[in-house]
Amino acid sequence: MLSTLARASTRRPLTVICLWVVFLLLGFGLGTGVFGKLSDDVPDVPGTESDRADDHLSGISPTGESVTAVVAGESVSDAALRVQVERTVAEVREIAGVATVPDPYGTPGLVARDGQALIIPVTFEGGLSDEAEEEATDAAVARIQEIDAPDVHVSGGELLGRQLGERAQEDVKNAELISLPIVLALLLVVFGGLRAAALPLVIAVSGIAGAFLALFAFSQVTDISVYAIQVTTMLGLGLAVDYALLMLVRFREERRHTEDVVEAVHRTVAAAGRTVLFSGLTVAVSLTGLLVFPSVFLRSMGLAVAAVVVIDMLAAVTLLPALLAKFGGKIAPSRAKAQGEEGRLFARLARFAARRRIAVLVTVVPALLVLALPVTGMRIAIGDARQLPSSTEARQLYDTVGAHFPPGTGVSPVTVLDPGTDPATADRIRALSPTAESRELPGGHTVVELQPPGSVDGKAATDLVERVRDVRGDEPVEVTGVAARLVDFRAMLGERAPWAALTVLAGIFVLLFAFTGSVLIPLRTIATTLLSLGAALGVVVWVFQDGHLAGLLGAEGLGALSLTAPPLIIAIAFGLAMDYELFILARMREARQHGGDDREAVVTGLRRSGRVVTCAALLLAVVFGAFMTGGFSPILQIGLGLTLAVLIDATVVRMLLVPATMALLGRRAWWAPKPLRRAHERFGLREEEATRESVTTSA
Repeated sequence: MLSTLARASTRRPLTVICLWVVFLLLGFGLGTGVFGKLSDDVPDVPGTESDRADDHLSGISPTGESVTAVVAGESVSDAALRVQVERTVAEVREIAGVATVPDPYGTPGLVARDGQALIIPVTFEGGLSDEAEEEATDAAVARIQEIDAPDVHVSGGELLGRQLGERAQEDVKNAELISLPIVLALLLVVFGGLRAAALPLVIAVSGIAGAFLALFAFSQVTDISVYAIQVTTMLGLGLAVDYALLMLVRFREERRHTEDVVEAVHRTVAAAGRTVLFSGLTVAVSLTGLLVFPSVFLRSMGLAVAAVVVIDMLAAVTLLPALLAKFGGKIAPSRAKAQGEEGRLFARLARFAARRRIAVLVTVVPALLVLALPVTGMRIAIGDARQLPSSTEARQLYDTVGAHFPPGTGVSPVTVLDPGTDPATADRIRALSPTAESRELPGGHTVVELQPPGSVDGKAATDLVERVRDVRGDEPVEVTGVAARLVDFRAMLGERAPWAALTVLAGIFVLLFAFTGSVLIPLRTIATTLLSLGAALGVVVWVFQDGHLAGLLGAEGLGALSLTAPPLIIAIAFGLAMDYELFILARMREARQHGGDDREAVVTGLRRSGRVVTCAALLLAVVFGAFMTGGFSPILQIGLGLTLAVLIDATVVRMLLVPATMALLGRRAWWAPKPLRRAHERFGLREEEATRESVTTSA
């Protein structure tokens, strides 16, 4: 397959390049339309009680979405300001699609006790089309923002999704402006020439276009989270650079052995392209675990990120060979070095770890386990506006309300639909909150709203949901609201996580077996990868949940991680770790197949791949770090987790644990039962190898 792709790409390079240009235009043209289709509604899980109750309420309630405005910065009892506010309220009530706007001066709780702020909630009619709701929202917001006061902030509902989408677009643009020049500078250092350094950026731009196009396609059939933009773009950019780096390093090596550029490209694809293919497959398989969860958010993220990985992989094995066939003749071959000079530092590390394998294991493994300890106390939550940068409208509204109103103001209630036909049950449910409020809906339905103490998704709120569900007994009572959705999301994770893990581990095992023909190497790889992943996730918990050093990243300890962060960190980091494992295993396998003994094959594999792995990890860390400048706490958590996972895996694990464990296993590392060995010889995925001379002399 790879040989066919290589021949097609080098036979008609201009055709391949033009096809990818069309793809880029679609990505940056049509694909950017996804920024107008983003949702901040993450925790919904179809089929759960909270989701069913919410759908039921939406169908019978005469009202729909709402936005909230806060006016502050001067005394709201000022006569001139009061006239403005009352006139604005009256005018907003007249806007088509607006259902209710209470008088803030006549409604208890809407004017701050200090007299320096007031809240204007605007609720829209139920059943509006998206276009009608958007027009009503825009008209209401425009009128409210005409109020002449020092601080006027409006957010919530459909407006919040738009505000976050605009901020996500700005963050992606800033991250690209930061990361691409740094990546180019580092690639110049690695390759020593602008032409070779620029090619990975061409592949990276293809990855970004692919991210936009994949998200836009999925947005036509499902909701796409605002956080998907940063995650898919950072991964698309990082993996594209990784794959292009691996291919270019190999191409420059092959150029030392042949003056025929096309032949060098074919050899590169046959050797490094195979590694890229398996790497892309392992990352994609790692993300299939997200498809096990019924959460629309997790499924859409898994599909979108997997699509971006496949696009990066295809760009590396089709577009890059075409570019090399057309322009590779002017890329200088890598300089040959004396025997033992290339990768000397990495060879020394490998020999040290192999000789002191027990000492390395009893030192490194406990250290990684200590870093992973905070994971045992990890909590997840939906979070509030504190997750957002201070410059966002929603965060400014949250901070203003928090400064002038009592704690809990604006916290979404626990909503109970039809609190039982037994009056005693209804009374017991109302008794769970001193501020319980009941209201009648069309069709004889009753809704009871219970105001939880503390935050919208804190322990008090989730405990209140559990108590309602305990009290109702067999009565046909349904509970919804933010806290109920969080309870159901956590239950979904607990139920499906083992199946997701089993799916991913089984898929990774099969792919690694197909790549190596060994049973023990996949098991060893999974074990060492879980160590680095646990250590990275433990640090994320220590920083963002417990608040240690969070200020250095422009964040604060929130008492819990965003519910989006742990599943994505685990799925993506596991796949990225496989990247570096495959880079190293490919070189070990080559050395072993061409006469090296098992221990020397480990040293040779690390010597020949160590530089590529280190450079790739550094470039990925730069990309992830650039996306952490946006300030969204979930993105900070994901970015830090992936950065640490990549750096720990590429250094401590791959440079020390891999050679130590391979030396400990010895020849048994490549063992497989006879039936499996025969199956691998017959069905194992492989491509034509590079020539013996190329393999034994390349670095």
